[in-house]
Amino acid sequence: MASLRGRILSTFFISSSANHMFFPSFSLYALFLCLSFTCCFARDTITFHNPINSSGGSLISASEKFELGFFTPNGSSHGELFVGIWYYGVGPRTIVWVANRNKSVSNSTTWVFGISNDGNLKLSDGSNPPDTLIDDLEDISAPSMMTLTLMDSGNLVLREGRDNGSAKVVWQSFLEPTDTFLPGMRFSEILKLTSWKSPHDPASGSFVFRQDETGGGNEYIITNNQPIPYWKSGLSGKFIPNDEIPTFISRFLLNNISQSGIPKYCPFSKHNRTNIPSHCNGTPPQSYDYNNTRLVMGFDGKLRFFKRYNQKDEWSSIWWEPMDRCSVFHACGKFGSCNNENKVPCKCLPGFQPQSPDNWNNGDFSEGCRRKSSVCSKHVQVEEFLKLSKMKVQKPTSIYAVNDRNECQRMCLQNCACEAYSYTEVETYLRNRASSFACGIWIDDLNNIQESYTDGGLDLYLRVQRSEIESGNRTCETCGTNIIPYPLSTGLSCGDPMYFSFNCQTETDSAEISFNASGQPYRVSSINPKTQSFSIQVQNAEKCRARDSMEKLLQLPGSSPFFVSSPCNATKDNFSTDSLSEDKWFYEVEIGWKLPLEPICGSSEDCEDWPNSSCIVAADGKNRCSCNPSFQWDPLICNCSTDTYWNQRRGPLEKQKAIYLIFLGVTAAMLFILCTVFALYHKRRRRMINGQGNLEFSLYSSERRVIDFINSGDFRDDNKTDIDVPYFDLESVLVATDNFAEANKLGQGGFGSVYKGKLPRGQEIAIKRLSRGSGQGLEEFKNEVVLIAKLQHRNLVRLLGYCVKGYEKMLIYEYMPNKSLDSFIFDRTRSVLLNWEKRIDIILGIARGMLYLHQDSRLRIIHRDLKTSNILLDEEMNPKISDFGLARIFESKQTEASTERVVGTYFGVVLLETISGKRNTGFYQAEQPLSLLGYAWRLWEDGKALDLAEPALRQTCNANEFLRCVNVGLLCVQEDPCDRPTMSDVLFMLGSETASFPIPEQPAYVVRRSLCSSSASSTNKQQWNSELTASLAEG
Repeated sequence: MASLRGRILSTFFISSSANHMFFPSFSLYALFLCLSFTCCFARDTITFHNPINSSGGSLISASEKFELGFFTPNGSSHGELFVGIWYYGVGPRTIVWVANRNKSVSNSTTWVFGISNDGNLKLSDGSNPPDTLIDDLEDISAPSMMTLTLMDSGNLVLREGRDNGSAKVVWQSFLEPTDTFLPGMRFSEILKLTSWKSPHDPASGSFVFRQDETGGGNEYIITNNQPIPYWKSGLSGKFIPNDEIPTFISRFLLNNISQSGIPKYCPFSKHNRTNIPSHCNGTPPQSYDYNNTRLVMGFDGKLRFFKRYNQKDEWSSIWWEPMDRCSVFHACGKFGSCNNENKVPCKCLPGFQPQSPDNWNNGDFSEGCRRKSSVCSKHVQVEEFLKLSKMKVQKPTSIYAVNDRNECQRMCLQNCACEAYSYTEVETYLRNRASSFACGIWIDDLNNIQESYTDGGLDLYLRVQRSEIESGNRTCETCGTNIIPYPLSTGLSCGDPMYFSFNCQTETDSAEISFNASGQPYRVSSINPKTQSFSIQVQNAEKCRARDSMEKLLQLPGSSPFFVSSPCNATKDNFSTDSLSEDKWFYEVEIGWKLPLEPICGSSEDCEDWPNSSCIVAADGKNRCSCNPSFQWDPLICNCSTDTYWNQRRGPLEKQKAIYLIFLGVTAAMLFILCTVFALYHKRRRRMINGQGNLEFSLYSSERRVIDFINSGDFRDDNKTDIDVPYFDLESVLVATDNFAEANKLGQGGFGSVYKGKLPRGQEIAIKRLSRGSGQGLEEFKNEVVLIAKLQHRNLVRLLGYCVKGYEKMLIYEYMPNKSLDSFIFDRTRSVLLNWEKRIDIILGIARGMLYLHQDSRLRIIHRDLKTSNILLDEEMNPKISDFGLARIFESKQTEASTERVVGTYFGVVLLETISGKRNTGFYQAEQPLSLLGYAWRLWEDGKALDLAEPALRQTCNANEFLRCVNVGLLCVQEDPCDRPTMSDVLFMLGSETASFPIPEQPAYVVRRSLCSSSASSTNKQQWNSELTASLAEG
């Protein structure tokens, strides 16, 4: 019946396409089809008169390998239909091609897919004009003779003519793939693979795999709407052979698979170098076919090669790129070294410093590093090199045949612009020369650097001044890319013997540094001399403990110069994993070191590194390089400083400072005693009035009672009966969070920590645990319980319950898997997941939530702390306003200019940050230092507001909508509060396409004017002004 109904619909489709001409003849033809085909059977071809429909019709290739038909993506809840090709009889359904990926149709009606009267492929529901899927076919003489056949290769072929021998192929899907490359295709400069938008949306995504136009056809890149590629093959070339695309992938792309195959199972060497089968050496075994293989451009930016070994097996991921964080193109910028084993993967090479320290500290490494001092100029000619082993780096500028390393170094020194060189033995490279040694010279900036690269890394000799990496003769030598600052010591001949707890593991050729504690080495991931601290890694979560427990585990007594400065922090590597790799966690502990005393010495010669000092017996009975008269030891710079210098830093006000501190201490103690006595008296008086020990709070709907509750000074655990949200006992919270394990810690807030938990029924929750003894935290707790319990809106975070037990005060929220908005818009790799439509939805959602607080809720709420870090995103990226600890309740008369317009300013900052991807704080432009508000204002005045858009959005965003957002954002941050719109005005302007907008005035860089509400007191005005200034500073 399904086949019969499909033929009837196809006749209607054809008759509609022919402008209803000859309707009787087509009706007779439809009746003839209905009577002729009395049974249903599988077919692999669509003809002009016989399409397929969405009620169950499909094509199956001759050998039942592929199927074409209508489908809804796995996990999709939108009810959209697509026409696609998938593997026949294999579950779950694996889509390899989609005809209408950007033109989905509704499943509420029956659709027909077939050949139209002009020879093109079209979709029609019989009532609306058909959607053309292929419209570039010309010179089709006989559309009625067209056939569309699904081949066993997965190729969909459109031919003109019924005889396969003489039929002409006019179109085929292998020349227009979506995200999947199949055996039989051949990659070329016009072919590309475009990722899905998400796992459940086949629309074109952000990532595109194609040939590199500059690589001569043998190299490939992945782009993601950024100025530079996201990934690039063959960066290191034949200097590091393993960096090339594997041979079996190259042959697969070029359809050269007749004499080669792929391993049945090869654990990729970058993940597992043990127990690798003999055929997994990069040269695939002979006579192995590519059946059931595919190459897919994933929505997450990874290109994956899959293999299924028989009909029942699942797909195995054989190879993928980018392999890890360090495989991303320019992951750490120029002269930045990447280490995938570190929580913070990037650091500058020795002798270099971040180009933009603020961006670098915030996790943006794209600008890279720059030299601390020149190595070649008119007055400087550095001839020193630092050897870095097991390094991966981009292709050298030039390669020469040499006889030894000295000749290679001389060739580098002959060029003033030479940054580094490498000397390596080769077997197949430069065969036309008698020498078997190659010398690589780097003239340009070094990019794509990766350290501890065990798969063929080279020895890189970096040109750098020794004085930039070693401050004196007693400073230990650099260990790989790690600079060892004094007093840390890796041997008896350097550093301070008291700090001899480090070992440079040169025997591994990667020169990693380890910290020796409790009889075992711990890998050091970073050293920060400015904060006198370094980070070590522990092996697993069992050893990741709190601060006191870590000191016991590491056996760091009080006499040790080292101490645990922060507890163990477990962080998951967010770079997506594959079938051959497990979830990766970083367990790191920060260790601090105490400031050193004068250096130990044996003779005066040992004190040459410390001018103005002599080797004498110190107070502790040891010989030390004690400073001469008129000098004092400065442990911060590890040197002797003059009395004048010392006194400028510490001396003249030392006595005055002590007196001042004593005065402050006495005053604070007296105030504390007075406040305590007053609080006890007030509490006793209340008890006498009430006649009972506990004060019962009743949560009436009136705003006055809620304000009284918030302003009260006590909140006891037996008051929970009057709060209209569930109460959680402490034991259930401890079970849900695994006793507040560090692995479940999501972050640290102003008044406490936030943990992830799971209830017995499987629901995930977020627990906000207030810090003990925090008066401010107590106010926040009472505020959030009352406010959120009364507020119900889809754009406000939902309170599930609370817990009060002794000093423990906790709030239980719904869990937001995508964390906060700032983690997306300020992150280079994650920002591409927020396209323009999603950002508009987020902005509108925030505006609706704020309008509800100001106008539509039972309480009049002013948030007072609106920023991107307080906007949480659920699993569908819907915004949820959170953190009501600083919120304030106002009476209806107060919700005017003195309140709403200030929050509107917060919203303006959030709006501009969301569409620009830039923070309001720390914003820097090379020409002049401005805040984001100043930068947006300058672009607006110059008529270049579109330049404010994040690069990933400039090509895809709606220009009118973007300019409308900039206009509204600038209106919200105007200097005069009276000019700023309310949230109701903001929501109207954002949703209107025809309304005329006011012209914004200059933003409030520094708030100077008092607010415009005549009803507010001068005290309130000053307070709101200070809050607004703080919000603009915090972003």
